[in-house]
Amino acid sequence: MRILLSNDDGYFAPGLALLAQALSSVAEVTVVAPERDRSGASNSLTLDRPLSLRKAPNGFFYVNGTPTDCVHLAVTGMLEQLPDMVVSGINHGANMGDDTIYSGTVAAATEGFLLGIPAIAVSLAGVSMGHYTTAANIALELVQRYSKQVFSQPMLLNVNVPDVPQAELQGIEITRLGKRHKAEPVLKTESPRGDTVYWVGAAGGAQDAGPGTDFHAVANRRVSITPLQIDLTHFEKIDYMKQWIQG
Repeated sequence: MRILLSNDDGYFAPGLALLAQALSSVAEVTVVAPERDRSGASNSLTLDRPLSLRKAPNGFFYVNGTPTDCVHLAVTGMLEQLPDMVVSGINHGANMGDDTIYSGTVAAATEGFLLGIPAIAVSLAGVSMGHYTTAANIALELVQRYSKQVFSQPMLLNVNVPDVPQAELQGIEITRLGKRHKAEPVLKTESPRGDTVYWVGAAGGAQDAGPGTDFHAVANRRVSITPLQIDLTHFEKIDYMKQWIQG
């Protein structure tokens, strides 16, 4: 089995190294990750300059671009054979609810999915961020499960693992995305040069976090697995818009 591994925290991130080590026990792993932290990069592609691909001493490849750039470059121009799966992570922090729109971790997996490859985004959901091994073991379990029972068609899975010892996990739950409250306002400060600068506010707390959501599963120490789709068409509004445009 061949796995393309990426992330959005950069090729030096501890979660990436642990995930590569875990998956290497069952697959041929190629790591192509951003050269620096690109959290929040979403699905952006770099189109205004060329990209560089370099190899670090540990064998990881890194790109001076976004997580989407990394997967796109690897699949369409670098790898001689297509990977059987794209795995992204382990992200430093949760990617639940609205987070998935902005997440570079989810975006890397999404690019693989758009290129026809099954993909998994893995995030460690917590505060202490002390249990990357738990998330790595869950990712390994999912990959092993996939190798025994391949999807009938490519899937895009968003996986959030509670930041607890693996023995304290309360199982795995298939969930839907929850929803956060409105984000906190931007923070307005002054730079050392006297210029006014703004810091984007933190994400809001969970609003839709009832049973069945990713927020609820993680809060109850269960691994959340949410199958995602990319079609943004609001099919229920098509007939309404047809009537509206006709006056």
